[in-house]
Amino acid sequence: MAAAASQQAELHRTIWRIANDMRGSVDGWDFKSYVLGMLFYRYISENLSVYLNKAEWAAGNPDFDYATLSDEEAEYGRVETVAEKGFYILPSQLFANVRSRAANDPNLNETLEAIFKAIEGSAIGSESENDLKGLFDDLDVNSQKLGSTVPKRNGRLAKLMEAIGDLTLGDFADNSIDAFGDAYEYLLAMYASSAGKSGGEFFTPQEVSELLARITLVGKTQVNKVYDPACGSGALLLQFAKVLGKENVRKGFFGQEINLNTFNLARINMFLHDVNYEKFSLAHGDTLTDPAHLDDEPFEAIVSNPPYSIKWDGDANPLMINDPRFSPAGVLAPKSKADLAFTMHILSWLAVDGTAAIVEFPGVMYRGGAEQKIRKYLIDNNFVDAVIQLPTDLFFGTTIATCILVLKKSKNDNAVLFIDASAEFKRENTKNRLTPDNRATILSAYESRDNTEYFSRLVPNEELASKDYNLSVSAYVEKEDTREVIDIAELNKEIEQIVARQSALRAQIDAIVRDLEGER
Repeated sequence: MAAAASQQAELHRTIWRIANDMRGSVDGWDFKSYVLGMLFYRYISENLSVYLNKAEWAAGNPDFDYATLSDEEAEYGRVETVAEKGFYILPSQLFANVRSRAANDPNLNETLEAIFKAIEGSAIGSESENDLKGLFDDLDVNSQKLGSTVPKRNGRLAKLMEAIGDLTLGDFADNSIDAFGDAYEYLLAMYASSAGKSGGEFFTPQEVSELLARITLVGKTQVNKVYDPACGSGALLLQFAKVLGKENVRKGFFGQEINLNTFNLARINMFLHDVNYEKFSLAHGDTLTDPAHLDDEPFEAIVSNPPYSIKWDGDANPLMINDPRFSPAGVLAPKSKADLAFTMHILSWLAVDGTAAIVEFPGVMYRGGAEQKIRKYLIDNNFVDAVIQLPTDLFFGTTIATCILVLKKSKNDNAVLFIDASAEFKRENTKNRLTPDNRATILSAYESRDNTEYFSRLVPNEELASKDYNLSVSAYVEKEDTREVIDIAELNKEIEQIVARQSALRAQIDAIVRDLEGER
């Protein structure tokens, strides 16, 4: 364990150095596309080579090495490989082979552009076509950001290939694929933390992602399908692979993302965690107005960190009020605050025996108007299982204290568990973090559904109704008063003594003044 942690720390240090050495005139947030894209290119090259080599070795050809074949020889395996892996890369196009020629290739930018198009093109007409399409769009090898001239751009690309190629990511034959996924996640977190809201809003910290996943998995060792309607870079979905193992998410990972660049990051993230194309289905588009996966719902586990208080069509679109996802509440979320529109969508697509864990903006829990009516619907129909108050400053791009809303369609009681986990954190660098102990404390409280003074309380739905369907944790879990207890009687005695001393001092001063005036 210690050795693994040491290797991970060394990997992170190396990545940080590469990112800073290579950045130059390219803004850090923009440059992430080049670092992540090149890491992905190396990954799929090695992944494919090892896959084909192992197949040949098992067939009795121990000296086979795909990287040394001619492109003509390699063409014989294209159709079968695309059907199984979803893409194909000819030997001359493999990362290692291109890297070895990069420094002496005056047309490196054109070489890479052609290779990226060929990799994406290898999936055309196959089931994986949509999963590969546009994956290299953000890695613009002809961008002025890389340099004002072709030689400058090629020099930087060659340097980047050398740096990515030198990363110690393990041998695929040793099943160390996690190193690629870890490197990718570290890069995402690094860039998100330095990019502010514009870059960090799509990325949910790993410890929060794990807590959400574990909440939805209480009592389960496997699930059918997992879903995130605002999947960002895919980190939330991939927590299920880490917690359960990919094989225990039987039918795969489903998600939708409105931002094209982030959608590409999510697909790359799936590949880098060795989730093959047939085990994930990610869609680009607006989940609220144009939902994908209509034929795939319901989902047994749903996790999400939707964007906070964004605008949406709402009642400006006459179709929305009749949409079966939103109509049961009898009212739509406000046009200026789509939070509960995401919540209703998630509830609609949740399986009868499923659990959803959603990060919510705090105002959603207590605001009036349409949002209060939606909360009334959720509570009166006993869909709200728990509300967990999180600490401040957990997320990139905001310091606000969010909460987790847990939904279920099949509950054993008519009550909501409120947990005040606002003090469950450790300050690290410039952000708060949920440590393993913090997460274990929160999860244990969620599972037990017990009342614990100053921390958790199980509140009957009738009481929630009497408080205007307010779901704020602070309305039900009393804060511990950590102020010093003051003995009023003792304090009054001290004040009397102080006043007496002040009077004596004044008398002494007055006497001195009179003596001085008499001497004059």
